[in-house]
Amino acid sequence: MTRLLLVTPTFHGYWQSIAGALARRGHDVTTYRYDELTTPGMKVHHKLRHELPARIGLDDLALSARRTERAVGVVRSARPDVVLTIRGDTLADSYWETIASVGARSLLWLYDEYRRTAWTDERLRSVGPIASYSHHDVAALRAKGFTAHFLANAYDPAQPLIPHPVPAVTFVGARYPNREALLTALGSAGIPVQAFGRDWSHHPLDRLRTWQWHRPPIQAGRDVPLAEAWGIMAGSTATVNMHHDQDGFTMRTFEACGVGGVQLLDRPDVSEFYDPGTEVAVFTSPDEAVDLARRAATDTAWAARMRIHARARTLAEHTFDHRFREVEQWWG
Repeated sequence: MTRLLLVTPTFHGYWQSIAGALARRGHDVTTYRYDELTTPGMKVHHKLRHELPARIGLDDLALSARRTERAVGVVRSARPDVVLTIRGDTLADSYWETIASVGARSLLWLYDEYRRTAWTDERLRSVGPIASYSHHDVAALRAKGFTAHFLANAYDPAQPLIPHPVPAVTFVGARYPNREALLTALGSAGIPVQAFGRDWSHHPLDRLRTWQWHRPPIQAGRDVPLAEAWGIMAGSTATVNMHHDQDGFTMRTFEACGVGGVQLLDRPDVSEFYDPGTEVAVFTSPDEAVDLARRAATDTAWAARMRIHARARTLAEHTFDHRFREVEQWWG
């Protein structure tokens, strides 16, 4: 049995799905979340001590040093055979040196596009194999001599799913200009729309948390846990998945299909994973999105087929269990 240490951000609880899939593969998994904030006081302190300085361009070396020190301690005490690190760009060189010193094999999952991380080519030289959901990044890294592998995101059917009926087209996630423009266009066309997340919420606390007062004129809810987000997508008339300056496909791509949602997606190249027209509904303009949203509300037979086919394809090919069958080969 492989002793595997998963070093990961807390981000929406995906670490639970990753750890679960690895455990089902027979690994003895220990998880360390290097950015965990367990109390309201810790969250307020983090926002004032770290997020605010970052917004005005100040480097946060203290945060990196503290996270690195704790991660180094975990590696030393766990004595793992393999360390899977997700993103990890705020962990200093001593962390990676400690992994090597205990004789562990290492794999870094960038998780995001390389350009949006604090990684440099020089620092990456010491971390071992790299995985990314970006074909572009994998090709660029290989061209520079790195060992890089493509790793698509996935869905976790082991997590609970309770459909939450929402008679609207929904979006769950961050608010970017292209997403705001699309949802506003859908609403202006008379289509019921509801967005969920702190960037959309009109609640005063969410406006403060996001350092923004502006909100678009659409119905909006606050942040929801991942399980509730899945229920909303499953119970919506349709759910929008719109990317923002990404060539990799978001988790939402696989989750919306996995829960049996009618997914309105902005990327024709999703054909790498799903069949446009039968498993996902692809749009390339706001007008097309409006037409598909109306069809999802009126053509119930089409929508039902879409839900069935999308979920079946996901369970057959796109779960975390499927992904980690391949990942195991990369750490040797």
